[in-house]
Amino acid sequence: MARPLVAVVGRPNVGKSTIFNRLIGRRVAIVEDIPGITRDRLYHNVEWLGREFTLIDTGGIIPNETDPLTVQIRLQAEIAMEEADLILFIVDAADGMTRTDQDLADALRQAKCPILLVVNKTDNPRLEAEAIEFYSLGYAEMFTVSAIHGRGVADMLDKVIELLPKQPEEEGGMENQIRLAIIGRPNVGKSSLLNAILGENRAIVSPIPGTTRDAVDTLFEWDNQQLVLVDTAGIRRNRKIQGTVEYYMVLRARSALERSNVAVVVIDGKAGILDGDKRVAGMAHENGRACIIVVNKWDLVDPGVVFKDGKIQKADMAKITKFSDKFRDECPFLSYAPLVFISAQEQFSIRAVLDTAIGAAQNHAYRIPTGELNRLIRESVERRPHSAHGKALKVYYATMASVEPPTIILFCNDPELCHFSYQRYLENRIREVYPLEGTPIRLFIRSADKKDREDD
Repeated sequence: MARPLVAVVGRPNVGKSTIFNRLIGRRVAIVEDIPGITRDRLYHNVEWLGREFTLIDTGGIIPNETDPLTVQIRLQAEIAMEEADLILFIVDAADGMTRTDQDLADALRQAKCPILLVVNKTDNPRLEAEAIEFYSLGYAEMFTVSAIHGRGVADMLDKVIELLPKQPEEEGGMENQIRLAIIGRPNVGKSSLLNAILGENRAIVSPIPGTTRDAVDTLFEWDNQQLVLVDTAGIRRNRKIQGTVEYYMVLRARSALERSNVAVVVIDGKAGILDGDKRVAGMAHENGRACIIVVNKWDLVDPGVVFKDGKIQKADMAKITKFSDKFRDECPFLSYAPLVFISAQEQFSIRAVLDTAIGAAQNHAYRIPTGELNRLIRESVERRPHSAHGKALKVYYATMASVEPPTIILFCNDPELCHFSYQRYLENRIREVYPLEGTPIRLFIRSADKKDREDD
């Protein structure tokens, strides 16, 4: 059973993200004294008095603004309000009541769920006393809080729990969910891919690089498999973003990648393989995530491509082969990552993205039985013996220490004899036998102890 939803709404710069971070207990939403920092909806689970609910942070709403991006931000907030079981309407005591607050109060009267008026930034007795003017907005009850100091937040949460709808015990758990982090450099179509998957305008799509700022989680079910899709900010070179809001955006993207099962690396097929694409893909590899490469905008590369039933039916295979070979040459560390050619804008090959990502996640968690692994390693060493400085490499024992990613430890007579090229040979042999497409394999070479040598 889904958790109740609580939406945090208000005009820009009233402290919505500060309240969001205070309630979840850590800095997830980006907080800076600049209006318009939060754009997409941001979801996070909160527990209070033994009750769990999902908190939604939204962008600042300006009711009569006509700027296209501001209009999309307002639409995202309106969607959150439609989803919500309760709304926290945030106003700013330091600024006092504004015309925008009044317009928002009028708009919120149409909401079908309860609304709590929360006056933020009541940091001293004077501001708390002056907050009485907000009663004119027509709400019978009002909570004065200081999100930055935590004052009044507990009383507000008590009321939230009181007003939330009753629900039966939740079924199922998180263990069967697969987290997909959609990553890439700016403006390659990450949010367009998310929207194509969900079949709705879940994330803001704009031709302006850097539109997505926070990592946005969306629970989604595909062929009876629960997926959590995480749309992230575009990742650029660190030296270009130091000291900017974008620096925090990239930190959020990196954090989202670290807690994901699969990195869905989106590349602009029209632009080709750029250094930024290689850096992003390298992050996925270094973090040990399963990985698939989604080549977006392929309809612009091959205008004659035909998609049917979610797959490429007809295409210029020479172009696909050329792009694939170029990617393998320039990113040899991702030789295991499958490439999927799509058009998010036209919603072509979206099924292939999800099916490939789920397969990569399953391979990422695949465990090779110890006996089978040792037989394969012994046969591989016998097939291609290796020696250096007159000394032959002997592998006494192999074990799979962990999965996600598959991690194998080889105990041998001398770790220095196992050159990285020979490790690559052993990895390739493992991949020939077991279903490990889409996942890195980590090999660690250790010196065998005396007992291992005697057992051998």
